[in-house]
Amino acid sequence: MEQNNSLTTLGLKLPSDPRWVNIAEMNLSDILIDHAFCEQKAATKCITLIVKYPDLDFLVDTLTPVVTEEWGHFQAVKKEMEKRGIKLTRKRKDEYVAQLGKCMRGGGSRYDQLMEDTLCFALIEARSAERFKLLSENISEESLKDFYHQLMISEALHYRNFIEIAEFYNPKEKVRARWEELLIQEAEIMRNLEVRKDRFH
Repeated sequence: MEQNNSLTTLGLKLPSDPRWVNIAEMNLSDILIDHAFCEQKAATKCITLIVKYPDLDFLVDTLTPVVTEEWGHFQAVKKEMEKRGIKLTRKRKDEYVAQLGKCMRGGGSRYDQLMEDTLCFALIEARSAERFKLLSENISEESLKDFYHQLMISEALHYRNFIEIAEFYNPKEKVRARWEELLIQEAEIMRNLEVRKDRFH
């Protein structure tokens, strides 16, 4: 029931494969490495939006602290890696994000494109929050339970930030209709995506 409540709060339509937590814990080094890259990309995406839309004050004001938080998450993950003697490797392709990118529409107005960008990022943050929640509740290492619980709270807030930006610059009913479409597509991606031992998503 709690998992269903979490999905409702985040808007997601399909829970993660229940095997994922066990696979992640057995391959913690790979998961931490991939998680570090995810946090790097999250900070970079926020910076990209600020650079792309510098005249949109609400967007800039909302995402500026998110950049700091996401980079702080990267530093925190790196610290966890250093405790375990784990080093960063080369960047890995994120198939989940690549599949989401294929769902984004091109064309339309500047604000249409902003909506596509922010809703895609909202989906990534929502799925990340769901997986952080799973780790915080199921991983055996106590220090990591709290670590992932705090990240879950932060990512859920970032998910809301992106939704709020989309709705600030577009009619809410338009955003909600598009969000519903993307949620269905994201669920289909999750349904068909291979559960891999070396990937966070």
